[in-house]
Amino acid sequence: MHMTVIGTGYLGATHAACMAELGHEVLGVDVDESKIEQLKSGQVPFYEPGLPEVLQRNLEAGRLDFTTDYQRAAEFGNVHFIGVGTPQQRGSYAADTRYVEAVIEDLVPKLTGDHIVFGKSTVPVGTAAALQARADELAPAGTTVEIAWNPEFLREGYAVRDTIEPDRIVLGIRNAQNSARTQSHSTGAQHSQPTHTPQPTNAEAIAREVYASPLANGTPFLVTDLQTAELVKVSANAFLATKISFINAVSEVCEIVGADVTQLADAIGYDDRIGRKFLGAGLGFGGGCLPKDIRAFMARAGELGADQALTFLREVDAINMRRRERVVDLSKQVLGSLIGKRITVLGAAFKPNSDDVRDSPALAVAGQLSLAGASVRVYDPQAMGNAARVFPTLDYAASLDDALRSAELVILATEWAEFKELDPNRAGELVGAKRMIDGRNVLDADTWRAAGWDIRALGRALEA
Repeated sequence: MHMTVIGTGYLGATHAACMAELGHEVLGVDVDESKIEQLKSGQVPFYEPGLPEVLQRNLEAGRLDFTTDYQRAAEFGNVHFIGVGTPQQRGSYAADTRYVEAVIEDLVPKLTGDHIVFGKSTVPVGTAAALQARADELAPAGTTVEIAWNPEFLREGYAVRDTIEPDRIVLGIRNAQNSARTQSHSTGAQHSQPTHTPQPTNAEAIAREVYASPLANGTPFLVTDLQTAELVKVSANAFLATKISFINAVSEVCEIVGADVTQLADAIGYDDRIGRKFLGAGLGFGGGCLPKDIRAFMARAGELGADQALTFLREVDAINMRRRERVVDLSKQVLGSLIGKRITVLGAAFKPNSDDVRDSPALAVAGQLSLAGASVRVYDPQAMGNAARVFPTLDYAASLDDALRSAELVILATEWAEFKELDPNRAGELVGAKRMIDGRNVLDADTWRAAGWDIRALGRALEA
């Protein structure tokens, strides 16, 4: 199948390369000429394990190409995916959907024949209907454009697998009211019975063809209305954010009473209704999806007159932000005055196996320490370039050893494997003082104490 993927950032570039890997003919489209040239030469402009190999393999096979030409995109195929960003609006919690809207404005007038546009971006509920109305206005005579919504569920560091072997496929179509159904393609088993079974729309038929390979392997396929599909991703993000912030709220209490939040999380995690995943107390969440998306969710609920339904998300956000402040306060407790003190922050990305620094707790802590007068040195295995563009005034180390050298305090802020596996004796030979704040609760405190370190952690009473 011939298809275009419009937007070649993290989501779009990954989707384009992986669709080609599944055997489709794919044209990636973007207005950023430098990004397009990078991708055409086989270079991925961000860090994602496994993606460079997939990109290169499909460029060489001739199944994948990139362009800035919307006319070429319009002529390339009849199936189009929108993968552009929806950042937070300046001065508002609301999502900025102008890039999604621009795709419709630029693409639809150039189309001829019948086309399907699948939205993959995370958008406020109601966006797809508005885009359909605008597409109907812009479509040339004799041309039809059907808008459907197909949210992505990528985990940074695992995006290739999550695209090629997804844990579910969700498709929102405009005439699916009261017809939501989940089907395992390999068995044909119905997991929920609709009140009636409508004929598949063209979008549904095309989606089944696009995802034929994962469907043949048993991936659940949920067909629902547009509104539900739009709400799925943001609801999932809000739930994860709530779970992360819950354990961080409990960690605040643990610090006061001298309890151990890691043991507490282990204990409650044995309950399969709760589970241990995402109960890692620490600096909280960040990245390109969770914070902005829960804020946009709240903003949209307010616009719809349902603001009270999501009021709790304000506290979820606040808890997350307080954990960053807590690390700064803990640094002050350890060092006294921060002015002129040499502090090393290990990590800049919001999570390991990523170079994404958007709303990164690690980088936020580094910035706050610097503003408080500390001399801050940052090291991250992959995110140094992105971090330097956001906080150019920070000092960035060339290596882990360089970062540790002469430090009076070390803060583990992103749980990269090389930080978790750091030898406390080796590190102790490099630093100026053996002081560690484990911002992610991933170090063996007893081992580090035995090596002479004063180690502190969020939600744990670890002082010697």
